[in-house]
Amino acid sequence: MTLLAVERIKLFSTRAPVWCVAAALALTIGATAGLVWLNARHSDGVSPESTQTLYILGLAVTMVMATLSVTTEYRFGTIKATFQAVPSRTRALLAKATVLALVAGVVGEISSFGSWGVARLITGSPHTDIATADEWREIAGMGLVYAVAAVLAVAVGALLRQSAAAVAILLLFPLLVEQLVEIVPGVGERLHDWMPFVAASQFAGPVDPTLPYGPWGGLAYFAAVAAALLVAALVVVEKRDA
Repeated sequence: MTLLAVERIKLFSTRAPVWCVAAALALTIGATAGLVWLNARHSDGVSPESTQTLYILGLAVTMVMATLSVTTEYRFGTIKATFQAVPSRTRALLAKATVLALVAGVVGEISSFGSWGVARLITGSPHTDIATADEWREIAGMGLVYAVAAVLAVAVGALLRQSAAAVAILLLFPLLVEQLVEIVPGVGERLHDWMPFVAASQFAGPVDPTLPYGPWGGLAYFAAVAAALLVAALVVVEKRDA
C-alpha cells in the first residue's frame, strides 16, 4: 500500500492530472450535452447507447494523463530517485499502472453516467432510461475500458520515455491508424478487426456482428494487448538505464 500511496501523491502533486481529468469530463459530457441539445426535437432518437458515442474524447485525454505520469518523470530525472527508493523497478511501475488504472476507471464511470444523465435531463424522455443488459454494459462498463487504456498508456510511456512520441502514438493510433489500416490490400479488413481500440469499442458501444468476437471478448482482447505492452515495458525498464 505504501507504493500505491506514493504514486497517488506523486500523480496529484502537480496540476496537470487535475486539468486532464477536468478536460476529459468536460469534453465528453459537454460534447454529449451539445449534441443532445441540437437533437432535442428528436428526443425519441436519444437512446442510452447514443449518449456514449463520444467516449473516445475523454479516453484520449485520460491516456495522455497516464502516459505523461511516466514520461515527465524521465524528462525531469525524478524516475532515478524513484528507482533508488524502490529496489524493484517492476513494483514501482506496477504501482503506477495500478493507481492510473483506478483513477482512469473512476473518470470513465463519471463521464459515462454524466453523459447519460445530462442527456436524460435535456430530453426528459423515457427513451433514455437504461433498460437492457447491453445498455448497462455500455454505460456502467465504461470504467473498465478507461482503466485498461490507462495501463496501456503507462506501458507506452515507459517504453518510449518521450512525451511527444508517446502522446502522438496514443492519439493517432485509435483516431487515424486503425481507420487507415482497412485500406491495406488483401488483409486490411482482417487487421482492422483485431485493432485494440476497435475491440474496446465492441465493448463500449453497440455490438458489431461482423467482428469475430463479442463485447466481453473485445474487452478481454483489449486487456490482453495492454498486458502484453506492460510486460514488455517491465522487461525494458529493468534492463536499461534510467
